[in-house]
Amino acid sequence: MKFTASSRKLLFAAMAGAWCFAAQAQSVLPGADVAGLLAIARDGNPEYAGMRLEAEAAAQRIEPAGALPDPKLRTELMDITKGGEQSPSLSPSRVGSTRYTLMQDIPWFGKRDLKREIAELEAESARGRALGTWADVSARIKTTYAQQYFLAQNERLTREILDLISRLEKIAQARYAGGLAAQQDVIRAQVEQTSMRNELIALQTERHHMHSRMNVLLARPANAPLSEPEKLRPIPAPAKLDYTTLEERARARNPLLAADDSRLRSAEKSRELAYKNRYPDFTFGVVPNQMQNSVKQWDLMVEMNIPLQQGTRRAQERESEAMLAVARSRRAATANQVLADLSENLAGLDAARRTEALATDSLLPQAELTFKSALAGYENGKVDFATLLDAQRQIRQARQNQIRAQAEGQARLAEIERILGEEL
Repeated sequence: MKFTASSRKLLFAAMAGAWCFAAQAQSVLPGADVAGLLAIARDGNPEYAGMRLEAEAAAQRIEPAGALPDPKLRTELMDITKGGEQSPSLSPSRVGSTRYTLMQDIPWFGKRDLKREIAELEAESARGRALGTWADVSARIKTTYAQQYFLAQNERLTREILDLISRLEKIAQARYAGGLAAQQDVIRAQVEQTSMRNELIALQTERHHMHSRMNVLLARPANAPLSEPEKLRPIPAPAKLDYTTLEERARARNPLLAADDSRLRSAEKSRELAYKNRYPDFTFGVVPNQMQNSVKQWDLMVEMNIPLQQGTRRAQERESEAMLAVARSRRAATANQVLADLSENLAGLDAARRTEALATDSLLPQAELTFKSALAGYENGKVDFATLLDAQRQIRQARQNQIRAQAEGQARLAEIERILGEEL
């Protein structure tokens, strides 16, 4: 097949477009939003993967737990010398007789069902622990993302203020050159800039730590690149944060409570099984007897264990009662802790919301007006440079309070969702 010049140009253009699209796709880095980070962690986090595999292993124990034991075959060669008439022989056709005993152990009624139910409950508990691990991992990712956002915004704010101080230094230098201000004003501006550069170093170091921590949660190399956090998740409306409603959801959906519920029911079944061990288990058998080369006799056999070791069984029963009490206590302790954490984080989220509103609606506008007034007063010689620096610091403090409250609200929201075991 021959290509014309126009066809070749179209082919090259298509190849170039595909290459550019692939390069652009490869250049997209995770980290811009929480949803992308959670998708990566769900597939790659080793802690969660290990708990999922553990839950799968527990699920595979259900069928064997309720199955009958393997049958047993016993072979007995009777009178291998035929009353001394021949040398010992191991051939079934040359001995006096051969007994083949096929035996099957049968537990007491209900024991197999109890063992299967215990295995099912243990599998449910393992699934609950896996979900609890994912809730913990996702909460750490959300909190780390919020900390990264706070540090990025704080660094951006620090650079803006540093640029502002640099402009104030120039104003102070101009006033000093004109004999309207002291040299100390220029020096103060320079000292302030040096202090803020030190803060930038600390912020960059902390961002590196958060970067490494996030990559660990994503099962990526510590220094693997991540995008800048772009935006925070919206905080739910106060109507969705009613404690009574969320308490019911936590009792019904919290993974740790679900795991403890399964442990409690498993302990109850284990106690029933311990009491059923008072009754014997049976072994049934079929016994064909071979003489020479033919089977001429059939026997049946029944065997049972005699539960005479009552002291051992009573100890096992007391152990099962104690383990049941332990499961009840742990479940109650978990419920108390979960509800206490829920109440604490709801209060913290409300405080963060009010703090952000106060900084946005009141503190920041007031600080900006104070700075503008101080700047005009300094230029007119009515206030000193220290007052101007204090006004600048108030603006920075107000903005830091604003973004810190936003990050705190995100961390509290992440903890509430961890407690609920689902997104709000």
